[in-house]
Amino acid sequence: MNPTPATSPAPPGTRGTPGAPGRIHRLPSTRTGVPPAAGPGANAVGLSQGRREVVVIAGDALQAAGGLPAEVTSFVGRRREIADVKRQLGHSRLVTLTGPGGIGKTRLALRIAREVHRSFPDGVHLVQLAALEKGDLLARAVADQLRLGSVSAGEPVPALVEYLAGRRLLLVLDNCEHLLDACARLVSTLLTSAPGLRVLATSRQLLGVGGEQAIAVPPLAVPDPGDTTAQDVTYSEAVTLFTERALSACPDFVLTPAKTLVITRICHQLDGIPVAIELAAARLRSLSVEGILARLDGRFDLLTRGPRDAAQRQRTLRAVIDWSFDLCTPPEQLLWSRLSVFSGGFDLEAAEAVCCGQGIEARDVLDLVTALVEKSILTCTEHRTQMRYRMLETFRQYGREHLTALGEQHTLTERHLTWFQTKAERAEADWFSPRQMSWLAWFQTEQPNIRAALEHCMTAPGHAQAGLRLTASLWSFRLGHWLDFASLGEARRWIAQALALDPDPSLAGARALLVDGVLALQQGDTTTARKRLAQGREAAQRLGDEADLARANVTLAGLIAMFQGNFTDAAGLLEDAMSAHQAADDPGSVAAASFMLAMVCFNLADPTAGDHAQRCLTLCETHDTQWSHNHALWVVALEEYRQGHTRRATTLLRESLREKLLHRGRWGIAHSFELLGWCAAADNRNERAATLLGAAQTAARLSGADLSKWGQLRLSHGQCEAQLRQELGPNGYSAAFSAGTQLTLEQAVAFAVEDKPDAEPPRPAGAQENWAPLTVREIEVAELLSQGLTNKEIAANLVISRRTAEGHVVRILNKLGFTSRTQIAAWATARHTSEQ
Repeated sequence: MNPTPATSPAPPGTRGTPGAPGRIHRLPSTRTGVPPAAGPGANAVGLSQGRREVVVIAGDALQAAGGLPAEVTSFVGRRREIADVKRQLGHSRLVTLTGPGGIGKTRLALRIAREVHRSFPDGVHLVQLAALEKGDLLARAVADQLRLGSVSAGEPVPALVEYLAGRRLLLVLDNCEHLLDACARLVSTLLTSAPGLRVLATSRQLLGVGGEQAIAVPPLAVPDPGDTTAQDVTYSEAVTLFTERALSACPDFVLTPAKTLVITRICHQLDGIPVAIELAAARLRSLSVEGILARLDGRFDLLTRGPRDAAQRQRTLRAVIDWSFDLCTPPEQLLWSRLSVFSGGFDLEAAEAVCCGQGIEARDVLDLVTALVEKSILTCTEHRTQMRYRMLETFRQYGREHLTALGEQHTLTERHLTWFQTKAERAEADWFSPRQMSWLAWFQTEQPNIRAALEHCMTAPGHAQAGLRLTASLWSFRLGHWLDFASLGEARRWIAQALALDPDPSLAGARALLVDGVLALQQGDTTTARKRLAQGREAAQRLGDEADLARANVTLAGLIAMFQGNFTDAAGLLEDAMSAHQAADDPGSVAAASFMLAMVCFNLADPTAGDHAQRCLTLCETHDTQWSHNHALWVVALEEYRQGHTRRATTLLRESLREKLLHRGRWGIAHSFELLGWCAAADNRNERAATLLGAAQTAARLSGADLSKWGQLRLSHGQCEAQLRQELGPNGYSAAFSAGTQLTLEQAVAFAVEDKPDAEPPRPAGAQENWAPLTVREIEVAELLSQGLTNKEIAANLVISRRTAEGHVVRILNKLGFTSRTQIAAWATARHTSEQ
């Protein structure tokens, strides 16, 4: 067959705009409805309406013929999402991309449409619905895109059904959210009558059609700027997008490591939302990256310079969010505004307690939250046994503006504070119970909300007392001793601010003084601890007979003596405190005092150390306090070590370490590394011992503590260090100790729990090799990880268990000396490139 002239009309479904460039070649079909394999240079395939012929469109005619606009800016990332959608399109006839405004649903849909066009002989067609105001015009808009105007002068739906009945075609419906009912009806009708039709829709809300497969489009990946280096973010999708758009805006833009970290912070604050990142990059014509970052609190006034050829609702960040807000009902808008008081997320119980009233009934909160999830304003994830909801920071700031305009910000902030203060006090009272792990999880999950509540206490007039009560509850004597809520330095800063704002004697203030004394000791600051003890005693005297304060004062006095190495005095004080705790029927405080007495008696070589350690362990087991039980195992191991039972001590420490890592208990992990080092030295595993001591120092510093100033450990630590220096020599000891200090927490725990006699520490982060000795399976895992797959997806791909996949990832990290999955992905990509 001779080539058809380029000016010849193409059949429906394959032709673009009249006069589009490119050449059309007709090739014989090898099988009805199935295109032949496309060779080099083939861009699209389709079926003619008359003779069953395959039409191959070459060159730049693809976009026009397929009804898809050409890309004018680079497409960044989304490998995982593209793979997911293509996989879903393979077995589902309706796939809907959901997500909030500006997240990149349209760009993703168009990229996928271009990549799958060969699977649709009758074409890929885009119907943009944003400008369509009435649902009854939808069918005609689709008919017009398919160029059925001449046959659809009457009702367009029958013409669409007739036209699509025998075709294999992909229909891309973009921005369906404001025409949901009309879209649902039309798509259902067309899918029922046209078996070869597939629909790819983008919407902020699902269409609600049977058989619909939903794929939520997430923000672009961006690492935590507080835990990265410039090298770590090189392969970040969000940073890459900003950089590419920056070069478009300012061709002389030069990326430096310092700028890379600033850009990371910008992208992180903008939640990885592509449109926000592009609008921010456009500001580089008049601002530095530092200037952009400094102005992001006013992002809706800053990000206003979108391209003139963009849709009006895409030119400013505010317009993007306005579109979503206008799609919500008034009650949904009101709840959106009120939910903005939460920081870092919330659960349904908190939303009901804080946001109901004055227009929202408590019984309606669940339905309204569900509606906001369906409209992509909120995301939800299962956290332990309940769902947790989160709003992107950009949407949260938008909601706060509306909350302020409604005059409700003060009221909602007060409710937020009351809720978290009540929960914290309840947690303190219920801490030594089987619910301990649940409370611990709550503390760790709600850290952003607790910080927000504390910030309100420190800035709102007359709220210092509330701040004192909250800090005293969060870091009470029992919690402060057992719990790694956050760094010790952060805890002390909050307490110092609250005390400065309200220095007058009060019960909350006295408790806060004692808490600060305990935290100061853990940092090795005995001078401040003694000062806080004196202030606490003075406050207690002014407040009258306060038994709880008296017991806490005695305990703190015993702690100070212990940290200073005055073990005889410490023993007497802690014995008195324990007796008082027993008389008050306070098992949690008895366990804490027993823990400390066991350490004191260990240093005195007093055989009653074992009795105190066992009492602590028994109380923890009796009350089923898992977190405290892990610490009790440590003090029992301490006594086993004193008696020379290093194997038993090591077993106990390894048992507790795994749980401590799971909950990021850095203070307890530091103790465990230290004691494991002593055990290794006693067994003449000297290099291992020095490495563990180095890891202990780093873990302690991460929690804000200073091991060198812990008097209860100083003597044994000094003896162990002296032995190791003698056995290894100064240089050998320093090298092994330094190796331990450079390990990540995960690497150090993996090394500590390794049971092989010849186990070596993993290489520190940054000690990379281009060709690390990975196994064949580990290389497979790394390649899949580089495609953006999760552990669960890797497991399914390789037909292995999820736990096995997780183990492979951990071993890859250790072998490569990496600390993040992003680094593995970059390594796998570089390795793959070098082999081509």
